[in-house]
Amino acid sequence: MTDLPTARRVLHTAPPEAADSVALEYDARLIRRKRLVGKAGLAFLVDLPEVVNLDDHWGFALDDGRAVGVEAAPESVVEVRGDLARLAWHIGNRHTPCQICAGHLRIRRDHVIEAMLARLGADLTPAVGPFQPEGGAYGLGRTMGHAHGHSHHSHG
Repeated sequence: MTDLPTARRVLHTAPPEAADSVALEYDARLIRRKRLVGKAGLAFLVDLPEVVNLDDHWGFALDDGRAVGVEAAPESVVEVRGDLARLAWHIGNRHTPCQICAGHLRIRRDHVIEAMLARLGADLTPAVGPFQPEGGAYGLGRTMGHAHGHSHHSHG
């Protein structure tokens, strides 16, 4: 048992009035149960009924009536420029999360993927910034490997 305020549900939009906010990197935004501390020092417990992707939900409702906002924390990324359609295909073929921006793609730092993209002629620029990749095509919020609810043997 804890005396911390508890978040048992997420908000589908950023709260209009928040008691505090947390900045979480991409991996930390996939969450079910965790103790968090906001930027202003508010400690609280996230205790959700199932794992949630916070890229689709941008706040927590605390059981005491307050709300906590969620934002994407800056992290180490690479901006990818070049033949974007071709490069995006190769990134997707590796099931690598990818953010589509105006004029470039953004991926998290990965020396193997970066080497592949360089061999394909990409212009790579390391950067630090929020990472908010495209969600899964099947409405699941994240690309989580190749499983997507059907067998390739049934494609006809």
